[in-house]
This record gives sequence, structure tokens and C-alpha cells, in this order.
Amino acid sequence: MESLAAGHSPHSPSDPRTQDDASGNTPVAPAVALQRPQMYPHLDAADIARVSAFGTESTWRAGELVVRTGDPARGLILVIEGRIRVVQRDGIRDSTLIVEHRAGNFLAEIGQLSGKPELVDGIAMEDVRAVVVPPERLRALVVAEATLGEVIMQALILRRAALIQRGRGPALIGHGSEPRMLELQAFLRRNNYPHSVLDIDTDDDAASVLRKFDSSQVDLPLVICPNGSILRHPDTAQLIACLGLLPELDGDQVYDVAIIGAGPAGLAAAVYAASEGLRVIVLDALSPGGQAGASARIENYLGFPAGISGHALASNAFAQAQKFGAYFAIPVEITQLECGAVHHLRTRDGETIQSRTVIIASGAAYRRPPIPRRSEFEGRGIYYWASPVEGKLCAKQEVVLVGGGNSAGQAAVFLGTQAAHVHIVIRGPGLEQTMSRYLIDRIAAQPNITVHARTELVALMGEANLTAVALRHRDTGTQRMMQIQHVFLFTGAEPNTAWLGDCEIGVDEKGFVLTGRHAESSTHALETRIPGVFAIGDVRSGSTKRVATAVGEGAAVVAQIHSYLAAAQHAA
Repeated sequence: MESLAAGHSPHSPSDPRTQDDASGNTPVAPAVALQRPQMYPHLDAADIARVSAFGTESTWRAGELVVRTGDPARGLILVIEGRIRVVQRDGIRDSTLIVEHRAGNFLAEIGQLSGKPELVDGIAMEDVRAVVVPPERLRALVVAEATLGEVIMQALILRRAALIQRGRGPALIGHGSEPRMLELQAFLRRNNYPHSVLDIDTDDDAASVLRKFDSSQVDLPLVICPNGSILRHPDTAQLIACLGLLPELDGDQVYDVAIIGAGPAGLAAAVYAASEGLRVIVLDALSPGGQAGASARIENYLGFPAGISGHALASNAFAQAQKFGAYFAIPVEITQLECGAVHHLRTRDGETIQSRTVIIASGAAYRRPPIPRRSEFEGRGIYYWASPVEGKLCAKQEVVLVGGGNSAGQAAVFLGTQAAHVHIVIRGPGLEQTMSRYLIDRIAAQPNITVHARTELVALMGEANLTAVALRHRDTGTQRMMQIQHVFLFTGAEPNTAWLGDCEIGVDEKGFVLTGRHAESSTHALETRIPGVFAIGDVRSGSTKRVATAVGEGAAVVAQIHSYLAAAQHAA
């Protein structure tokens, strides 16, 4: 039936901004069902006119595909006449009806801002006339039309969340604890890509699906892409290619700002630089969010009294930066910086990015402590983050977590809701010197978390997978054996600066980048000794390892870049 809100503005408080599909019972993920009015707003004639100014009209005959899963994004499609049925499917040929869009409704989700491949099929159920707003014009629309843009952005973000919760897209089949399976899941989750998982050890349907695709245990993990392609024991690069997510790099383009790292600092810099009209490219080897993106809940970040997950914070910032036109090349690994009047960044695949300024925001990685056999058990019982994927693995089991910083505390609190018991191992006498008070109190309040002070992890045991550990008290030398299958290491950080190459960026004794008065010949507080190269966030020497500080530096560096670019232009 038609929307009850037909004829009302989406900005009116009385407008429910929703419609039912033809069947009246479109499946909606439970967590977002109450947000359905915001997911599917109905635009009135005035708003349709505003959108139309940014697009062009197209028509489809009944039965034609308007969009198809895996094809390049068309942008926002605003229905003027007719109906478009939206279906989400996976490679196993299972599908879910999402919604039917009618006059005044639009088809799009957050990937349309950057032109990423379509995640759904859109079928014309009758002759359709619609306005198509391509990705670059869609970004212009949501910026130029602030109130309407807010309505559209909210809908795009919520729709992606619903697609993820429905669990379609590529199907991953394999052993839930196998390292390659965990790696693929982590990539898709951290990049907000909808997918489904069939664990061969717990899911009765997994074996039948394997037989259907004439596959066996040696092929695991098996990935069935939405286009029907089959990947047998793929790595992340093969999965990225199958999904059409390989970023395109233009070696001839000269950017104003190249940001290396998409953690909180890099994302903040991208938002502020792009919103001020600079040409911005952001490069990251993994996903948006950095270490903060793996935090289960950040509770001391300004403006979020109930807390927010690092993943949600990073996802919102990612969308915000795209809205203003920042270009994200993820995953792309930078292997070398070549400094000059125009700086050159070399990628692992041999491509080159040119930029007038470079922001080093590559953060820091958790240190790999020298524990015997540690590398042998990485991904098989040793982990450096605690996402829902790892939480599911250790459900109702005892785990060991090594580390006493805020990231360790956040991980311990999260794991405490999943595991039977969490043993926090720290070398010092207590958590007070290294962890925020609210996390210490939260840990003390959870009866299934124990802090082992003045203790260190000294041995790991097992064959293919970790099965036991040894803890030693630093004062008495007493050792304790524990039957443990999962250990989480949060033991300090080392800067990600190996890619700086022969560009003589000054670093301190620990390898963190020097800036401001600590760097030679620097004229700006966040500039390195190399003109036009700046450093922010955890990678910067002397920085406070907090999300708020990283975001603040991301904002501050843009003003300094403006000053640098203005001086360079004047000198030219």
C-alpha cells in the first residue's frame, strides 16, 4: 500500500516517513525494525524537485533489472512512477525481499557515496520512471541540501546496517576457528560488508552446501560470492577481487592531502580537509578504524554518555568523510614514501600516488612479545584484538588477556560478557597507573574477571592449536599451568613506520615520528622535519594515546596544511 506519509515533507515531525512493501511484511532485521521510518523516508514534491536538480531521468520496463548485485553503483535512484522491488541475495541463491520502493522513495545505501558495487538487486515490478543521482552528484546533494541531506544520510547508514544484520552477500563456509576463516570474517566485518557464515563444525547445513558445490574439506574455507563465483581456500586479496572492492588509483592525479592510515586521527583529518575543499585521498592496508575500531565500547569519548563501539564510531566517521568527497583506497598498503616538492607514495602493487602534502596517521600495532611459540599459535589461540568473532570463539571458556592499558580493559570487559572467566595478566602491581578509572571499576564489578598482578605469560602449549599456558609470578617465581585455548595480547604498541623508506623523517628512540619543536626545521606543531609531511595520532612521538586526542590532532593538522599550501603557492 502507499505510504501513509504521502504528500508530507520528510522534515515534518508528523511524517512517519515509511511505507510497506507489496506483501505488507517485508523482513527487517530486529535491531533496526524500530528505525524503519528513517530507513525508508518518503519525499514530497518539493524534495523530489531538490533531488532532481542533481540527477537525470531514466526509465525501465516492467521486469528489467534497475540495479544488480556486484555491478558498479548507479547512485541514488528516486522513484517518480512505478515500483522497484529490492532483493538481497547470496551466492547460494538464497534471497530476502527487502522492500518495494514507490513514488517518492529512493533506492540507495551508504556504498553509493563512493561508487562501491551494488549489494542488492532492484527489479522493476512495473514500468518505472526515476531520477538517477550518480555518486559524485549524490555527495554534492547531501552537502548542498543540509536538512534533506541529513534525512538521506541517515537512511543510507541504516540500510547498510540492516543489510549486514540480514546476513546475505558472500557465504563463508569453513571451520569457525581456522585462521584463514577468521581473517576473512574480520575483513568483511571491519569493512561493513554483508556476509553469512556457515561453520562446518556446528551448522548442519554446511555439509550439504559443500556437496552442492562439489567441494570438500581441502577447499575450506570456501567462499561463494553473490555472482556465483567459487573461491577455494582464498586469501583476503582474492576475496576483495571477487567482490569488486579493489580501489582504483590514478597515478596522474595530484592530491592536496594524502592520509596514510584510517584510524580516528586519519578519519578526522579526512573529514576536515575534504569539508574545506581540499582533494583528499586516504589509504589504509586493512579497514577504517585502526585499533580503536576493534574496541568493543568506548565510554569516555565526549558526547556519547552511553558509550559507543569503536566500530560504530569509525563507520560513522568513514561515511562522514565520504560525504565531503574524501577518496578512500582500502585496502592499499603503502611501502615507501619518496619526499619532494610533490611527494610520491608507492604501493605494494607498484602503483604511485602523488600529493602536495602527506599526513602520517599510520598508528601503532600491538607489540608481539617474545613468548616461545607465539607466532606458531597466531590465529590458532593467540589474538591481538577482541571482536565479536573472537568473542563467539571463546564463549563459555576461560581466557587469558595480557595487558593493562585501556584497550586491554575494554577487551576484558567485552570478553567478560562472553567467556566463562577472563584472567588479566599484568607485570605491574596493579591497573591504576595504566588504565582509566571507569574501566578499573567495571572490571572489579565483573565477578568472572580476575587480575593477576606481578605476573607474566611464559609458555604456550599445544599441537595444531593452543591448549594450555604457563603463568609465572615475577616475585616468587611460582609457575601455574592453566588449560587455556584463547590468549589475547594487548602488550604495548610499536609505530607503523617501516613504509617511510629513505625519506628521512625524524623519529625518537622508540621509532615514533618527531614533530614540531622536536623535529628539525619544522614550522608547524604537527609537521615533521620534511616540509609538507605531517604526523598525527598514535604514530606521533609524545602523543596521548586516546581517541579524543587523535581526533583533535586530525582537525588541527588541516589548518597547518592550509598554511603550508598557501606559503608554497606564494613561493611559486
